[in-house]
Amino acid sequence: MSLNYSAAHSSRITKKRTSTLKRSASSPFATLARRKPIQRSKSKPESSTYDDEGLFDERLEDLGTVTTLAAHLPLKGVVEIVQYANSYMFEPMPERGGFNSPRIAEILNFRKSLPATATVAHVHALSTSPTVTEREIAQLARANVLRKIVVPGRGIGGSTVGESLVLFTDLETMVDRAEAVDAGLKEKLLQYLRSQPLSQNISPASFDPSEISILKRAGFLTSLISQSNPSTHSRIPSTPSTSLSAISRAASGSLAAIGGSAAVVDAGGTLGLRRSSSQYESPSPADRASDLQLALPNTGPYLRLLTEARTHLMSLIHKSGGFREIPVYLLRERWDGGTAGDDPASRAKKLRGEFAGVLPARTRKWRHFWGLKFDWVLAECVGSGMVELFETGSVGLGVRVT
Repeated sequence: MSLNYSAAHSSRITKKRTSTLKRSASSPFATLARRKPIQRSKSKPESSTYDDEGLFDERLEDLGTVTTLAAHLPLKGVVEIVQYANSYMFEPMPERGGFNSPRIAEILNFRKSLPATATVAHVHALSTSPTVTEREIAQLARANVLRKIVVPGRGIGGSTVGESLVLFTDLETMVDRAEAVDAGLKEKLLQYLRSQPLSQNISPASFDPSEISILKRAGFLTSLISQSNPSTHSRIPSTPSTSLSAISRAASGSLAAIGGSAAVVDAGGTLGLRRSSSQYESPSPADRASDLQLALPNTGPYLRLLTEARTHLMSLIHKSGGFREIPVYLLRERWDGGTAGDDPASRAKKLRGEFAGVLPARTRKWRHFWGLKFDWVLAECVGSGMVELFETGSVGLGVRVT
């Protein structure tokens, strides 16, 4: 027997073995059995920023419709309304808005380039009587105090934005500032407008072709869109092929089977056929005189800004719930985008590092609408009949989609 043999190799004596990988627990709860966290179902889905489901479960109380927005404004007459509409269109540039110098210059230049005009719908929203207002507009236009500018094809019915008013003094200022137009042509245009105070169209015979080109490039003249006029449509002489007997004998699928070309033209079609000059009726002198129309420079950006602002305001109302009505104060907050206030309490919160709203430069109001005022857009929607205001008694004024 070897002397190295000891009792440790005997099966009667065991030695407790410890794992070298086992580490001491840092917490008395580490040895407890682990369990998966309980997944609780969400009672309501996460709502969006403007989700008001449950906020207005009932209709707002209606104590009467507000017919005018100028009840608290000392406005007398159409001239003051047009001047006021031009003065309060945009918000002043905020001191702490988050804008850099190029953006500030871009906003101010865009505002300066817009024409000094006001839509007819805006004037009606700030007036007390539509009948009296229309009568006053006609009298002022006849006296060369203001001028009505019409852009065809912009809106339907009361929601049109193509009718606007401009004071004649502002029109003279715009003509004088046009650098591409010489002094003689400026005076010739103004004299023609004074002699035709109520005319919307301008006769091409009153100006030379070169002068018309200059005025078009400057934005004071535009060509009319060809409208459907039965007196100027080209006509094909009617033939006896439109009789029922001739139609019944014609081959199926042919032009004669539908009454011939005269039937299509009489229904308003043109067939896309090439015709000789003898088949066209020459337009009358009155039609030739209506080829041009008075316009204002940069009317396109102005109307684009107006239509996009109205569409955005209507979308904010539609997001308020199924009744499509919302208090005016809440609609104003959404239009402003939750910007930080300029009152002492908001400034104190900002100094303490607390949330006091977003910077104006990050809101849609300033990024897309150049700081357009909420009251101005609301007046456009009210005047065009898209929305109406009413008294609620509890939350102030309410606005609903008509």
